[in-house]
Amino acid sequence: MPTTTRDDVTLQYETFGDPANPTLLLVNGLGSQLINYEPEFCNLFVGRGYHVVIFDNRDVGLSSKTEGPLPDVAAMMARFRAGESVEGTPYTLTDMADDGFAVLDAVGASAAHIAGMSMGGMIVQRMALNHPERVLSMTSIMSSTGNSDVGQATPEAAATLVAAPPTDREGYIEHTIAARKVTAGSHFSADYWRAHAGKLYDRMFHPVGAAFQIAAIAADGDRTTELQQLSVPSLVIHGRRDPLITLSGGEATAAAIPGAELLVIDEMGHDLPAEIWTEVSDAIMAVAERK
Repeated sequence: MPTTTRDDVTLQYETFGDPANPTLLLVNGLGSQLINYEPEFCNLFVGRGYHVVIFDNRDVGLSSKTEGPLPDVAAMMARFRAGESVEGTPYTLTDMADDGFAVLDAVGASAAHIAGMSMGGMIVQRMALNHPERVLSMTSIMSSTGNSDVGQATPEAAATLVAAPPTDREGYIEHTIAARKVTAGSHFSADYWRAHAGKLYDRMFHPVGAAFQIAAIAADGDRTTELQQLSVPSLVIHGRRDPLITLSGGEATAAAIPGAELLVIDEMGHDLPAEIWTEVSDAIMAVAERK
């Protein structure tokens, strides 16, 4: 797979389709490797004339890892929930947004459609806010505004974020299945996650990277006021059964962005199972084609 480097951060990416076609950048969530966007999902867009780009965020997969002590995530999240500013993080959500633009630069896309899941939704929001001239459309999936009063996780789902996974392969697989069962919607498949978790472990096991990403989320704070000024064609997709970022997070995002559409999928949790790929991809392409 190709890589690109920005400010000493190396980013691993992969492309699908003809680069002469309009580009769609898909951005991953917390601790999520690029292979979580399955080729079959990416090819739904390719078949409709898009050039699809996926990449590993910093601190996950085959992209660069941050050195040094881990941030005090508990203290940072406490400040975030209290509405206080969080400073001194190793990097910010703006840095992660700029990583996305660096990948677009690497594939020769001066502007692109962008879509992101969970933390990836926050990253694409920040991309659209900071450089709207480079964003043709924006889709925020299972994400939120950064306002700690909306999208709060259930206690059981929140526990999946802080539980350290076992370091052995089989333990990691069983841990992943258990966590995904809590956060998934009605299409959860233990067989799928058993196979996929093994691929994730074999490609890169680096769970501590999520701490740095959480710190970046906390440092970005509440984007609601900024989102109210956004003029990029926007779509918000959220699962009614999402326990990790509950539906109010998506509703608040759509309410903040002028003209944004909100698609609520009843059987969707904090996941993207194959059963909803067509509905999700059709909606992303519809906002991309909005005139």
